[in-house]
Amino acid sequence: DEPTNHLDLEMRHALTLALQDYQGALVVVSHERHLLKACCDDFLLVADGQAQPFNGDLDDYADWLRQWRLAQQPKPEPKTAAAKKPAAPATPAPKSGALSNDDKKLLRKNLEKAEKHLATLQTQQAALEATLADNSLYDSSRQSELARALAEKQALDVALASAEEAWLAASEAAEGAIL
Repeated sequence: DEPTNHLDLEMRHALTLALQDYQGALVVVSHERHLLKACCDDFLLVADGQAQPFNGDLDDYADWLRQWRLAQQPKPEPKTAAAKKPAAPATPAPKSGALSNDDKKLLRKNLEKAEKHLATLQTQQAALEATLADNSLYDSSRQSELARALAEKQALDVALASAEEAWLAASEAAEGAIL
């Protein structure tokens, strides 16, 4: 599940090569289009409580998803003759290519910021895990130090989950701008 969330570019590339060389079968769940395009022979569509083969590529999936989202929107109720008013001009939804270069730069900048924040928290988590792996920390004479470390770990886990959600949102927004 989300195999590339915590990997740098070199490790993502190594994972892609390893998956391409793998002779068995596996299920890959990821939002990273490059990995999916490079490693997947077949796609499954999981929607409306079902999983079924998807006959298409990721571009076809993006088209399907747009149509599905439109179908999920509530239908407006018909107006009665007495209640009819001139409709306000609809603001067309921006097309994926309709974003300005500045908007795309901002999306990329937000993604980079989210990635850096996530990396910082992961570094802190690794250091804290190393501290918690020290057996001497569990001596009765260091109970208060252990309690502080465990409280810090709990807070860090919450912050990390939040940062991962922010990274995912920024990643999806950036990908949506490219579609």
